[in-house]
Amino acid sequence: MQSHLSYSRINTADAQGKSERRDGCSSYSARRSKKPNSSAKMEANNVHRRFNPLTRSWVLCSPHRAMRPWLGQKEEAAPEGPAYDPKCYLCPGNTRASNPPTANPSYESTFVFDNDFPALTAPEGSAEPSANAASDSSDIESLLFQSNKAAGLCRVVCFSPTHNLTLPEMSHMQVVSVVQEWIRIHKDLRSNHPAIHYAQIFENKGAVMGCSNPHPHGQVWATDYVPQEPRDELDSLVAFRKEHAGKCMLCSYAEIEEKRGDRVVYSNKDFIVVVPYWAVWPFETMILSKAHVSSIEDLSEAQQSSLADAILALTIRYDNLFETSFPYSMGIHGAPILAASEEHAHAAHLHLHFYPPLLRSASVKKFLVGFEMLGESQRDLTAEMAASRLKGLSPVHYKKR
Repeated sequence: MQSHLSYSRINTADAQGKSERRDGCSSYSARRSKKPNSSAKMEANNVHRRFNPLTRSWVLCSPHRAMRPWLGQKEEAAPEGPAYDPKCYLCPGNTRASNPPTANPSYESTFVFDNDFPALTAPEGSAEPSANAASDSSDIESLLFQSNKAAGLCRVVCFSPTHNLTLPEMSHMQVVSVVQEWIRIHKDLRSNHPAIHYAQIFENKGAVMGCSNPHPHGQVWATDYVPQEPRDELDSLVAFRKEHAGKCMLCSYAEIEEKRGDRVVYSNKDFIVVVPYWAVWPFETMILSKAHVSSIEDLSEAQQSSLADAILALTIRYDNLFETSFPYSMGIHGAPILAASEEHAHAAHLHLHFYPPLLRSASVKKFLVGFEMLGESQRDLTAEMAASRLKGLSPVHYKKR
């Protein structure tokens, strides 16, 4: 077992306090009112709900709706750009729209810089509890109108100097370079920015996902608190560990998924790619470390290579699905840089989420609206159907065949 605690800083004050679980239950298993039905046949043909143990929420599955007619909005495929765009703010040698204007170096691999339009302002000093405007628990108005100061750093990570070269079209060593850049950023934040609690690494690929520039790049938002989504996951991992004799939820999940195989898209020595049993997006996936690795910083060189291999295997299949540059939001979850407790540092398990919007073609995407905004998440295509389609695709990018 690899431990993140050898260099993890523990925040004993925990500025945010212990957050309430979404379901309001003290027990991890409390919401499971019915014994789960594991009948694959029942799930493939009938409306049912599935439980997400990471967020302790449910998703409604409606397989019979997969073939419903569609007369709604259709997306236009983005045209493939040139290898170099003189108007692109991220291409080598070009000038960014910063204040004052800044020229990019003539970089040949990855390139990292502080976001010229950051969502967060730089923190001051070391990590300290944020002042909360609602200090009096007896004052209802204070309870209803709470705020905390938020600060952090925002960085942009250009994956390649080539304007039209996205991850699935890069070489294995080029993707390894991206993974190593993520690790360098994480280590720098830990060593040189004591106010930072969490580093959220992510990529928005494609205009349909709100990406403002087609040049292949991701971002790192490093905050002086642990954001809600990873914090909820950490709380769930801790609760599971307590109720199951110290076992890791995601270690167990990865092992079971590999044995069952029906939701596995790809697997190598160190990582497994699955469509989660509880997936919300049509072709949502997770990349999970098979070993209990808490942070991306813990990866050995061999594991870094394996992670790059898994990313390529997945994203190539994504592009091959509809023979288009497949859009998605991707994010890495793991141990905080400044853990709220030793429990969080121990329980964290490295994994990547991929949330792609496309549903049935390159032009039809899923919308989270109506019941899904007001009731609970819903999907038509079952996770098993989605995994089968992805797994059956060629591992060679369609442009290279």
